[in-house]
Amino acid sequence: MKKLLLFSIAVAFLINQQLASETDVAEQINKAVEKIMPKVIEWRRHIHQYPELSNREYKTAKYVEEHLRRIGLDEVRPGIAKTGVVGILRGGKPGPTIALRADMDALPVKERVNVPFASKETAEYNGQIVPVMHACGHDAHVAILMGTAEVLAQMKDKIRGTVVFIFQPAEEGPPAGEEGGASLMIKEGVMDNPKVDAIFGLHINSQTEIGKIKYKSGAVMASSDWFSIKVKGKQTHGSQPWNGIDPIAVASQIINGLQMIVSRQSELTKAPVVITVGKISAGVRENIIPEELTMAGTIRTLDSQMQREVHERIRLVATKTAESFGATAEVNIETKTLVTYNTPELVQKVLPSLEKAAGKENLIETEWTTGAEDFSFYGTKAPAFFFFIGGMPKGQNPKDAPPHHTPDFYIDDSRLDVGIKAFCHIVFDIADKLK
Repeated sequence: MKKLLLFSIAVAFLINQQLASETDVAEQINKAVEKIMPKVIEWRRHIHQYPELSNREYKTAKYVEEHLRRIGLDEVRPGIAKTGVVGILRGGKPGPTIALRADMDALPVKERVNVPFASKETAEYNGQIVPVMHACGHDAHVAILMGTAEVLAQMKDKIRGTVVFIFQPAEEGPPAGEEGGASLMIKEGVMDNPKVDAIFGLHINSQTEIGKIKYKSGAVMASSDWFSIKVKGKQTHGSQPWNGIDPIAVASQIINGLQMIVSRQSELTKAPVVITVGKISAGVRENIIPEELTMAGTIRTLDSQMQREVHERIRLVATKTAESFGATAEVNIETKTLVTYNTPELVQKVLPSLEKAAGKENLIETEWTTGAEDFSFYGTKAPAFFFFIGGMPKGQNPKDAPPHHTPDFYIDDSRLDVGIKAFCHIVFDIADKLK
């Protein structure tokens, strides 16, 4: 009886010690993040002011590399997947290898937001000089991961395992004819050297209030396929359409047919489907019916079987519709991203970490979205979890908040600490749970 009592006391002591240690780590993270936040905001605004397009993030990569070297990571690897940067931090105790990822590229969008650090940059895109803007929040992602690296570097001796910081280029897609993004990072060994046991990523959202975290288990973001359809007719004078075959008129019927795939052929109660034609090019003069037209767009699906069926139906609709009017159609479909899938077991393991970062009342389970992310490729190599943090000013109506990829896109950067805390708590909390 006495031995049992002593054993119970010893167990209680060890549990109390563990809880005290966890509390100490949490407090240290919170204090370190609070201290570093002014710098994080400064980094984010600098990157926002000087954005760079996909596979051209030279200055951004150098900015990140210099920071990682300055804070004393064990290893810094620049030039991965063209402009990517990878930092390695080896903890003071044995444990798993955890990867944290941020994307660095901007978009060919002209900024309309009236802030002192608004972008005035331009660059070449598809042979044209275009304005460049961080219209998706990648500048915030980079700053968050830079801050996470600095906080964790200060706590190196307490970390169990290894942390891999992945600063990835070209999430929005590499220029035509080039490789890039997550798939090229993987191809060049970022998930294998060292071997990653689990990977985590986040995305700021302009229509989610600051201080909040949204997540979903399982399929969370859609696959993204890009398609092009070339319609070939017969050129003629605009006043005599009966002497030719009008590819513009044919294309309009094809577009209607594509939307019928969504509204009448896809089981939308199973998963959503989106087919969008975003670009049409044809003709050189008002009174000439051209010979050819090219249209291009995107396909979003959240189920692999539905994805295959949609591809088949697009080819059938385009070719048969064109044929019925005496024209021809060539269809090309290219997969850009997979379905972003959050490993359910991993999601459950990290929810306590997210609660520490934002508070239980600010943790929201959400629905899937038809947006896409090339973070999805990392999930083919290790269990993965991708979540969202708020960037919308407090009290604003989400319907009034400008969406991503638009000139008026805006985020409140005062609560980027939520992302840093989430990453840091995950690193400390997940070590035992991955055994």
